Amino acid sequence: MTVSRLLVTCPLPDAVIDRAVKEFGATLSQDGTMGAQDVLSRLAEYPVEAVLLSSRTKMDAAAIAALPPAVKILATCSVGYDHVDVAAAALRGIAVTNTPEVLTDATADLTMMLILCACRRAAEYYAIMQAGWRHRHQLNEMLGVQVSGKTLGIFGMGRIGRAVAQRARGFAMKVVYTDVRRLPVELEQGAVYYPSLYAMLPHCDILTLHAPGGSLTDNVLDAKAIAQLPKGAVVVNAARGQLIDEEALIEALGSGHLAAAGLDVYRREPDFDLRLRDLKNVFLTPHMGSATQETRNAMGMRALDNVAAALGSRRPIDQVAPMAGSSQAAGP
Repeated sequence: MTVSRLLVTCPLPDAVIDRAVKEFGATLSQDGTMGAQDVLSRLAEYPVEAVLLSSRTKMDAAAIAALPPAVKILATCSVGYDHVDVAAAALRGIAVTNTPEVLTDATADLTMMLILCACRRAAEYYAIMQAGWRHRHQLNEMLGVQVSGKTLGIFGMGRIGRAVAQRARGFAMKVVYTDVRRLPVELEQGAVYYPSLYAMLPHCDILTLHAPGGSLTDNVLDAKAIAQLPKGAVVVNAARGQLIDEEALIEALGSGHLAAAGLDVYRREPDFDLRLRDLKNVFLTPHMGSATQETRNAMGMRALDNVAAALGSRRPIDQVAPMAGSSQAAGP
């Protein structure tokens, strides 16, 4: 009988589970995601050396302090790791890893879908068809915003931001961006850099957010920032719900200052603010940025690669370090 060295705290695709069981004798949670207390209870009963979790399991300092001494690694199957207190883990000598790179394309694809669907009123068109479409629209009715040729502002020009920029160029969009520092010219690919969000906002026909969560970016798009966008601008967020002041967003969408929004993430999930659902000019998806078979397989396998390294006394590929104020990266 294989001794379990790994606790998997969330349902994962079959291929990932097969490897987890064969390689690590994994103890599984395929019926649902475990909370921190569930994790601690399971570990008290079945001690293991590694825990594979998702962003839905919040491991704060208290939870990490209560982990058994056998635990060597917390491997999160996500890019973002703001749900894990990395500093507390470091004090315990526990490695924390994430899964960067593998979900870049899937999240960038979904971001472009949000841009297109928000601009072209996809939610309204779908509702019309679901209702049976018996009214032929005139040439001045149900007009959306043309995406081609518009200026796309990107807040956060990391891997996902750059992948979105690449897709936007296929629509002949002008790309502008802001980040904590300017990219090398070869990575900019012609994108125009602004030293601050407020400097960039007046130039954005469409704004897409790709920054990490944390105190430094909480409510970064508030009423004051939204007011800097041109009237009729479109806002898209597939990064972190905490980036947007939703009260201010709802007000701007209702007043007509913003033409539309496309959202995949929310301040509260899954019990998001239903006022967003009730606005006709908002296109919504349920936090599905990485939700392709290929990407979820790749994320799980990358997490297991990190587990294998840690249990083999090697430095994990994607070990992250404590950072003040925010996580290093954002993503599902």
